[in-house]
Amino acid sequence: MRVFVSVDMEGVSGLTDPDEMRAGGRGYERGCELMTADANAAVAGAYEAGAGDVVVTDAHGSTKNIRADLIDERCTLIRGPYRPLRMGQGIGPSHDAAMFIGYHARAGVPHGVLNHTWMGYEIQNLYLNGEVCGEIGLIAGLAGSMGVPVALVTGDEAACAEARVLLGDVETVEVKKGIDRYSAEVLPPARAQSLIRAAAARALRDLDRFRPYVVEAPYTLGIDWASTSMAESCAMIPGVKRAGTRSVEFTSDDYGQIMSVLGILATIGGSVGCTGQHYG
Repeated sequence: MRVFVSVDMEGVSGLTDPDEMRAGGRGYERGCELMTADANAAVAGAYEAGAGDVVVTDAHGSTKNIRADLIDERCTLIRGPYRPLRMGQGIGPSHDAAMFIGYHARAGVPHGVLNHTWMGYEIQNLYLNGEVCGEIGLIAGLAGSMGVPVALVTGDEAACAEARVLLGDVETVEVKKGIDRYSAEVLPPARAQSLIRAAAARALRDLDRFRPYVVEAPYTLGIDWASTSMAESCAMIPGVKRAGTRSVEFTSDDYGQIMSVLGILATIGGSVGCTGQHYG
C-alpha cells in the first residue's frame, strides 16, 4: 500500500496565531515541531495499517517547515518551493490513498481557524468549474484526477466539516474548535496526535469505503482577487482571461496545469498586492 500525505500548518494541533505560521515569527520554531509531530502521527498510523511506502509533502508557505531531522525515518519528505503540483507534489496514480493533515477551512468560513484560500487576503474566492473551492477541494480534485481517494483530513472543526460535505464518508480528526479566525479551543497536541494516528490506521484498514473525488474535465479555475490590479496583471498570462473586474479564469484538460498556473497566478497576484496593498 502506497500513501501520500500532504501537510499544511494552519490546521495543526495547538496552533492559532499567524506568527506561528511564518519564519521569523514568534512561536514559529515550535509550530514547525508541532507540524512535524502531526505528520508523524499520520505516518505512524499508515504503517500500522500495513503501508509499504509513505511520501510526505510539506504544503505550507515556504514548504520548508517540517523538520527533516524529526520526521519519521520510514517515510520520504518533499520540501522546497516552485513545485509543479504545489500542495499535491508527490502524488501519483500508483498511490492507494491520500491524507490531508493540518488543513484549514476556505476563505470566509465562519469560525474557521486561520481560514483562507491559498493566500492570506489576496484571493477572496477560488472556484473550480464554477463552484467555490478551498484547498481541501482543490487537492482532493488533483488526487481524484489520478484515481486516488482521500481517506483522512485533520484540522479545525470547520475544515473537517468542509471535508465531509465535499468528500462524504471521509475520516476526519478535529484538533481544535474555532472561536474566531485567530482563536480556538484546542486539544492538547499529544491527545490530538494520538487521535490522528488511530484515525489514519482505521481509515487505511477500510480503504474500500472511500472513492476518489472526481471533477469533470475540462477544468476551469476561477479566482476573485482583492483588487483590479491583481486581476489585470494575471490576465496578461496567455490562456488566462478576465472574468470580471477583479476576476480571472483559466481552463485546461490537464489538472496538473491547473495547479501549476495557480502557483504562477499566486506569485503574480502576491507581488502586485505587496506593491499596492494599501490601495487595491
